[in-house]
Amino acid sequence: MKETSTRAISGLLYISLLIVSLFWQDAVVVLFFIFGLICMAEFKKLIQLKSFWPYVIFTVLYFGFAYWKLFAEESKGFNEASQILLVITVFVQLILIKDLFSEKTIPLFSSKRFIITTFYLSSGFIFLVCIANFNETFTPLLLLGSFILVWVNDTFAYLVGKNFGKQKLFPSISPKKTVEGFLGGLFFACIVSYFIWYFTNTLTFTSWLVLGIVVSVFGTIGDLIESKFKRQAKVKDSGVIMPGHGGLLDRLDSVIFAAPFIFLFLRIITYVS
Repeated sequence: MKETSTRAISGLLYISLLIVSLFWQDAVVVLFFIFGLICMAEFKKLIQLKSFWPYVIFTVLYFGFAYWKLFAEESKGFNEASQILLVITVFVQLILIKDLFSEKTIPLFSSKRFIITTFYLSSGFIFLVCIANFNETFTPLLLLGSFILVWVNDTFAYLVGKNFGKQKLFPSISPKKTVEGFLGGLFFACIVSYFIWYFTNTLTFTSWLVLGIVVSVFGTIGDLIESKFKRQAKVKDSGVIMPGHGGLLDRLDSVIFAAPFIFLFLRIITYVS
């Protein structure tokens, strides 16, 4: 009972801090920078990378893109730079997906560690900030809606899987995840996408529905990839900063991995429209 209460309080504080911060542009930039540093520390420990350079690379890229996107009077060239970052990030993430399905362990030779910390973790936080300002004006409801989809997917994947799950989704990596749980999370994320569309007046319902699918699929993959990193490191959680939940990376792994694909989808519908 005490553990459940601790978990509930910890989760509530995290969600409250995130939601309140989303309505101030500067707070979003600062909060995700702090979150990024914490996740970087946890991830470096998982992959046994002792170098200080990932912090430097993250700081330069993060504030470079954030200033360019949010504060610079002239944002000429941002679209081209973000496209280059997006292409490299998606390519690296596809390699991680390949390693998830085809390798017993994710190869972590020296140069790949730096590639992963840059184009898996650092770029994930960069695209979260870009999503919040996607329409050239600060639109936090886009980011909030994306987080809600992640939370709904995770919550109902757990509830449906716990009560009805029989077929294991990826037993070698995450024995508790089931196909029924994944489908349950996907289904309820799609249902909630209607209410996000109705109350936010940001994207069309079809766009939010597709985002529900994108978040469910890639968020689940992101969670599995982080689980594989933890299994390789022989640890249960990425850290201990959130009592009852583990590390911050454990809470953000889904949205970090999904963020580039969310941004990519937003770019596609912008060009199509």
